[in-house]
Amino acid sequence: QVQLVESGGGLVQTGGSLRLSCAASGSISRINAMGWYRQAPGKQRELVATETSGGSTNYGDSVKGRFTISRDNAKNTVYLQMNSLKPEDTAVYYCNADGVWGSFGYLRNYWGQGTQVTVSS
Repeated sequence: QVQLVESGGGLVQTGGSLRLSCAASGSISRINAMGWYRQAPGKQRELVATETSGGSTNYGDSVKGRFTISRDNAKNTVYLQMNSLKPEDTAVYYCNADGVWGSFGYLRNYWGQGTQVTVSS
């Protein structure tokens, strides 16, 4: 019983900001890493940002300095603050949980359904 629920996507003008949220629910005791990946039409899925339960972060090169990931371990929730948005940021953004422990046992990887982010030029 694990669910990742994303919110905050939408349409924004170039240079604008959005804040994405992803909450994991279920009988979860620990998630090693949570983060965001994105996929534009016709392209492969790519890393946006991840954060471990200990606070270690990793960012994709194209978003460094513009996006900031944060995490609330107690709530099993991860956020993505997206600033200075560009048209090339347009994609479906997927929440990811990597290493999920709970009463069910262990899940190596788990994905949300995705939320659309569109940046107009």
